[in-house]
Amino acid sequence: MQSAKARILLAEDDLSLGYVIKDNLTEAGYDVTLCPDGQTAIEKFDKEEFNICLLDVMMPNKDGFAVAKKIRQSSDLVPIIFLTAKSLEEDKIKGFLTGADDYIVKPFSMQELLMRIDVFIRRSKKMYSETAVTFNIGNLRFSYTDLKLGIGQEIFNLTQKEADLLKFLCEHSNRILKREEVLLNVWGKDDYFLGRSMDVFITKLRKYFKSDPNINLETIHGVGFRFNVPVQV
Repeated sequence: MQSAKARILLAEDDLSLGYVIKDNLTEAGYDVTLCPDGQTAIEKFDKEEFNICLLDVMMPNKDGFAVAKKIRQSSDLVPIIFLTAKSLEEDKIKGFLTGADDYIVKPFSMQELLMRIDVFIRRSKKMYSETAVTFNIGNLRFSYTDLKLGIGQEIFNLTQKEADLLKFLCEHSNRILKREEVLLNVWGKDDYFLGRSMDVFITKLRKYFKSDPNINLETIHGVGFRFNVPVQV
């Protein structure tokens, strides 16, 4: 299978559950490193390379949020999925703001987890295999491949999710996009909590666009968005 050599960092303090997850992922063809706490996960990530990280939220010696924040200081590319027993909106929003790409609420089926992992592994392989992807947005130049947005000498470093969202907006500029359309194409599903997270990322992108007043990421109330950019002649 395509994902046979993909390496997964699994941080889960409930070792009984951790070993069940590890055994199932190993059987599915993944190389899994299981860590019993957040600090161990950070140390493993610093020493080894991983294709995806699965982080329990509540762990001793640094929780999942702290681990995700540390990982994002080193890499914006490695996908992070939170494993959480909590369904509180605040925890999910906090997870996305610390750099998570997705979350899955316990108890979950292994089939669901495997499907979520496969989505990110395939996305990563496509991203690494494709040639440089760049867009000219008004006076801004956006390099999706390098996760950079620049105007003149000013360069903004984007997170992977910011870049994914901006790429989709660039590909569908100057037309109305429904909220659910953006969520399905960028996050993979239409979900209330993901929608709240998307609004945060929309706000972040708008701050970058202040460098060029001709660019406007417009909210169409009750519908979605329209990314208004100058038409390239």
